[in-house]
Amino acid sequence: MDDFVRTKLVEWGLSEWVEKFKDEQIDAESLYDLDDREIDNLITKAGPRVKFKKNLKLLKVLPSTSDTGKRKSDLQSNPSRLQSPAKRQRLSMPGFEESIILSDVKSIMTFVHERLNDQDKLSAFLKKKISDLEIEKRELVGVFGKTGAGKSSLINAIIKEKNLLPSGSINACTSVMIKVEANRDSLKYEAEIEFITKEEWKEELWSFRQFLDNNKNQKKEDDDYHDAVEKLSALYGEDWTRSFENLMDRKYFKEIPEFLQSRRKILTCESANELSAKCVKYTRSESKQGEGNEGKTWFWPLVKCVTVRVPNNPFLQHVTLVDLPGNGDCNKSRDQMWKGIVGDCSTVWIVTEINRAASDKAAWGILESVSSLIGNGGECQQIHFICTKSDLVDDSDDLSSADIHDQIIKRNIQAKDGVRKEFNKRSKINKHFTDDSFKVFTVSSKEFLKGKHLSPEETEITKLQGFLQDLNDCHSETVNYVNGAYGILSLIEGARRRKEGVGKADDVCKVLEKNMTEQLDQVKKAVEKAIKDFEQCLTEGVKNSKTSEEKLKSFLDRDKQPSFFKTLEAVVRKDGMHKTKKGEHINLNTVLASCLTDSIDEKFRKTFPNDVKGGSFNGVISRFSLDPNSLIQKYQDVKLQLIFLQTEEDKIKAKLNKIILKEKKIIYNSLTETIEKNMKKCYEDARKISGKDALKKMRKTIETHVSLNRNIYEDAKKTMLEKMDILMTIICKELKETLDHSIKLSLKASALSENLPDVSKHLETVQQHYNEGKCSQEGEVTSQYPGKYLNVISCHRIIIINRFLLNYFNSFYELSKKWGTI
Repeated sequence: MDDFVRTKLVEWGLSEWVEKFKDEQIDAESLYDLDDREIDNLITKAGPRVKFKKNLKLLKVLPSTSDTGKRKSDLQSNPSRLQSPAKRQRLSMPGFEESIILSDVKSIMTFVHERLNDQDKLSAFLKKKISDLEIEKRELVGVFGKTGAGKSSLINAIIKEKNLLPSGSINACTSVMIKVEANRDSLKYEAEIEFITKEEWKEELWSFRQFLDNNKNQKKEDDDYHDAVEKLSALYGEDWTRSFENLMDRKYFKEIPEFLQSRRKILTCESANELSAKCVKYTRSESKQGEGNEGKTWFWPLVKCVTVRVPNNPFLQHVTLVDLPGNGDCNKSRDQMWKGIVGDCSTVWIVTEINRAASDKAAWGILESVSSLIGNGGECQQIHFICTKSDLVDDSDDLSSADIHDQIIKRNIQAKDGVRKEFNKRSKINKHFTDDSFKVFTVSSKEFLKGKHLSPEETEITKLQGFLQDLNDCHSETVNYVNGAYGILSLIEGARRRKEGVGKADDVCKVLEKNMTEQLDQVKKAVEKAIKDFEQCLTEGVKNSKTSEEKLKSFLDRDKQPSFFKTLEAVVRKDGMHKTKKGEHINLNTVLASCLTDSIDEKFRKTFPNDVKGGSFNGVISRFSLDPNSLIQKYQDVKLQLIFLQTEEDKIKAKLNKIILKEKKIIYNSLTETIEKNMKKCYEDARKISGKDALKKMRKTIETHVSLNRNIYEDAKKTMLEKMDILMTIICKELKETLDHSIKLSLKASALSENLPDVSKHLETVQQHYNEGKCSQEGEVTSQYPGKYLNVISCHRIIIINRFLLNYFNSFYELSKKWGTI
């Protein structure tokens, strides 16, 4: 049984028969050939059997898209193909074409994979290469915003799930990370709840107890007191006030045995509304007990993350939306997960109300606090500043509908202008992001749903939906898969055909190995130069360390502020990091590291751009080439093997760009992390201080530690440069070993390979898709001259659509004859 059969049974509401089909080894090919007798034996109940036969007939009408004679399971498993014509019409034609192509080529490669044996090195190599073609694409969009800004309503409106995420409560706020993604395995709404560990909760309880015992006279409005009481009251009600001794008793976790068993809890529902109601106690904090909430238990203090899965949602196929709290968490595992997700976001949405968007300190504070994590320390390519509730207009009762419309549009323009001007003033953000990567949207979820004064386009929800559709676009997945498949099939056919020419293959190997040596030398030189430039910048940063210490002193000199002692206590208790209730983000480690990060920020952004299209490291990777195409004319007998090597070269370069994007985050963040490790002992010592002159002693402890450990800046510099050296080694090793192995197996081992399948027909089909894809890419690259490529692109689309329609009507005709309807 394969994934296709399993997916279809689930999609048709026949999940209970999955195991039966698995036992009988029903795969995609045999599914289409089932007769009535076999179906009766497989599905013994009349109702499900009728449903299965009806859906199977519909499935058989869907066309094949290649001349291989094999039905295309991946194409047919696309839920959009079974949607109503009206819904299908809304899908973009280019994306539809590419889903056909991708399905076609995947079916071919599955067929070829099954016919390769594992008896020789080349066949094993080819099977692995086919398996490696499947690369899951997943884009993360992080959504930030303070309570009441309209994050939940925005997400609900964009993905067209009105009641998915709870919203509208003034006193409630999202307290945990919520991921929203597609449910690919079921047509139900699901929530997967991941808890912190029992040990972590025990540590938090101990910390709460120590804090509350030492601060019995604490004012209830103080941040840490409020946080501790809120979490304890949510889970235990009044029980925690009587005793801390039995708070790990099983009676408190009867509804969530998964927490004690270190398992994830799964909630499954038929509707979004039902799931939303069940999720509230795991995701929301009620700062004031509302009516009907008395005595209610809230489990959010124990939750690490909630993943909500939505069935049949076109906006989430390759995208995960993450509703994020505006800062990290005192729980280490939650904080680590938060930082990881923030750093992995390719886009960040900052959500705030339109009436004070440009001056909203909370929204800009969030963006400034995460700018280094998502910029040089992350992989964010775009920031979307989203102004919500744009439909709210003062004195609207006295205005006509046309006047309200005009007033809304006018204010939207003013809001966008004000936000963009404010962005240009924020130097802390501008170090990581250019003006081109910052976009402003003015949205109204209410108007999008009701359309009283604005068209859907004017609410700008459709613009954000279009953005998600672009992220979901399968173009890059299709191009990468087709190119890789073209290379693999070329190698198989080239190895199968070649009986002679071993001497020439040796000549080609020598030329390629020579090119490899020269190209690797170029890579090494370019990367070494970049490292040397960074060393100079960091050396200057170390010299400017006094600027960081002055910033630290400025913070510590707040001792005249009435609440500063409690703030400093919180800072040292959380290893240098704290967020006040007023929204101020304090991080003494980044303050101390600022002399170093400031010295490299601009150069780092240019060297390691998040769009991976340029820069010293990625630039030299894109220029790297063994130039196999230039050898094809001279060595025609190994032309197909050289085509394979060209596609392998493209693939390893794409892989290296991803490695660089991942490693550059580690490199950049190492500056702050090195200082954080060094300061840990200082914070531990400061935590032990209490009694008379505690504030003065805490300040002295921190200042003395920094003064006696001036080597921390040099250590951070050294650590970063070492990590860059390691990255250079990884790049050169990956290039050499991968291409070396491919050269030897394609040009030497291929002569010894036996019993390779005949893939000539498949190669023709995939080559046609490959050529069509190249034409399409050329049209995109040179889009400033659209007239030149209009005919090519149009022909490409006509070919695909005509092939689709021809196969459709041929299939329909044959089926109609079988059914006796014509």
